[in-house]
Amino acid sequence: MHEHDVTSSDGTRIRGWRTDHPGPPVLLCPGLGTMPEVWPALLLPSAGVRVLSWYHRGTMGSERPKDPSRIELADHVADALAVMDAAGIRRCVVMGWSVGVMVAAELARRHPERVSGLLFTAGVPGDLFGAMLSSFGIPSVVRRAITLGGTHALRALSPLVDAILHRVPVNTLTATIAQHSGLMLPGADTQVIASVLERFLQHDWRWYFTLALAVGSVPARELHGITCPVTVLAGKYDVLASPDKATKPVAMLPQARVRIVPTSHFLPLEAPDAVIEELLLLLRRVRAVERARELARPPARDPIDALIPPPLTYGSRLRS
Repeated sequence: MHEHDVTSSDGTRIRGWRTDHPGPPVLLCPGLGTMPEVWPALLLPSAGVRVLSWYHRGTMGSERPKDPSRIELADHVADALAVMDAAGIRRCVVMGWSVGVMVAAELARRHPERVSGLLFTAGVPGDLFGAMLSSFGIPSVVRRAITLGGTHALRALSPLVDAILHRVPVNTLTATIAQHSGLMLPGADTQVIASVLERFLQHDWRWYFTLALAVGSVPARELHGITCPVTVLAGKYDVLASPDKATKPVAMLPQARVRIVPTSHFLPLEAPDAVIEELLLLLRRVRAVERARELARPPARDPIDALIPPPLTYGSRLRS
């Protein structure tokens, strides 16, 4: 995995990362404040793809925008395009996890010519806070009030959150506790969990919750009009994006496939093989669709044909 800097459309310096393995390019829209280690199988040569991604504004080496309001969904889409443009990628499969699903979906809505396929992993394309806690049967209005209010409270208490989380010792015991917390389930490699936690807990938590509130204000999105192949991977025990909320937006799409696996929200860590299986299947579906469209396209007219006048008919000769 290699890191590099790209410049987004508003001049913000974004820290990108990529793998250099052979295979088709895939743009990964990350979960909020997450790092490559979250995708252990995707980083291996055996994944068969070349991954491009980035760190969100103000995290992990990416610059905070000079205008602090430039952290809306459209700004994250601009960062995704900057990563693609810097790599010379005109069109590719785009995948996302958690908040990254919102970015991937918005990229496909605004720039369908850049997206050949979509893989949504444990996320929703809009109404982030309304999707949380759905599996508990709490009414949506109450859920949204609880999760939105809780995020505002955590942002206000961020100095205390920093003081606690920055001092949490990260080791096998910490990782094991996290895997039994309810937000995460056992199944992932404990050492990988520890590696992820070590970096994740060091965030500036006031900025982190500011980012979350900015994207959380995006309402539910309709995905009508998206015609590329779409795959949804949902975690059966996900309390942040329950399967019904994750799958409903794609229910009417003509090219949608849904798979539910027995994981929490941290599906990329707990079911890495399922991620690779569905990604490779999506790539095959994309190739089939692109090939079918190519065959259905009428043959291109030779430009020289436009210079040859149509043959004259008997009537046209008389009129002339």
